[in-house]
Amino acid sequence: MNEKQRYIEMLVRRIFIGAIIVLFGSCELPPRNENITRHDLGTDFDSVDIVNEEYVMITTAVTMPMYVNHDQAAFKRWGKKMNVKVSILGPADWDVPAQINTIEEVIGTHPTGLLINGTDPAIAQVINKAVAAGIPTVVYDSDIPNSKRHAFLGTDWYEIGKMQGEEMVKLIAGKGKVAYMGILGLTNMEQGFLGLLDVLKKYPEIEVVGKYDDKANVEEAARITSDILAAHPDIAGICGFDSNSGPGIALAVREAGKTGKIKITTVDWEPEHLQLLKDGVIQMLAGQKRELFTWYGAQFLYDMVHRTNPLAQNDAKAGITSVPYIINTGLLKITPENVDQFIKR
Repeated sequence: MNEKQRYIEMLVRRIFIGAIIVLFGSCELPPRNENITRHDLGTDFDSVDIVNEEYVMITTAVTMPMYVNHDQAAFKRWGKKMNVKVSILGPADWDVPAQINTIEEVIGTHPTGLLINGTDPAIAQVINKAVAAGIPTVVYDSDIPNSKRHAFLGTDWYEIGKMQGEEMVKLIAGKGKVAYMGILGLTNMEQGFLGLLDVLKKYPEIEVVGKYDDKANVEEAARITSDILAAHPDIAGICGFDSNSGPGIALAVREAGKTGKIKITTVDWEPEHLQLLKDGVIQMLAGQKRELFTWYGAQFLYDMVHRTNPLAQNDAKAGITSVPYIINTGLLKITPENVDQFIKR
């Protein structure tokens, strides 16, 4: 075994120890295949010789049901359809530094392509390292605009905020106190907050009483909601902006015996969200088309590597990327009128 092979093997073992790994077609969490043939893309995708392709998704909170049921499921289906190896890596909890460490380690193993969840602006530097190493790199969910990623696919979060704001205005008849929560500082959610506020500020009888950080944690969202109810017993509505906001808000509202009295709009459409909507605890869900993030994001990586649509004799030397730069995957509006269409039987 030469020095390079020993180094790659060491890195793969470190990834296995430090991260949760999900491989296509398995409920177990085995290490990635250490015998995969690596290759150097350099900065010229046009000249790559592909052997045993491996596309790697890297996120954080890798066991979050929303990620597992939508992003990861679609990524694994894509890998099966394309007959290529896919791996999913990342820490179990919301831990951006751990996600950065995982990306750093994977860069050393030089996979065919990287599909990275844009969790925080802090990951820009390591994304740039991946690109500099010649690895096709696509960001999904939340853009990292100060990075050199090759493409981004995700939702327009300003529109998510607008959708929630417009629905909340209808639900509370344009007057009353409103609060909102999510993960503060995240690029996408801050845009969502802005969209919400741009709608609500048009209604002078609506008072925004607070912006809260629930840290994508159900218990924290419930605790914050209980505090809001204590401070503002006449609160009219609460808006949630991460996958765990809605269930947490709903838990506290239900325990307070105010189901239906306090209006709730939130994002995402996991089975729990859908049931809470059907039960009348939540009034509207702003759903993302998450499956599209990872399916088409992975396809973009594949197309870059395989020169599916070359635009020049040598795209890399021409300074261009032969996939769309930004894709808005759109929204789903789920209400009591159409919720049954989204509940799996």
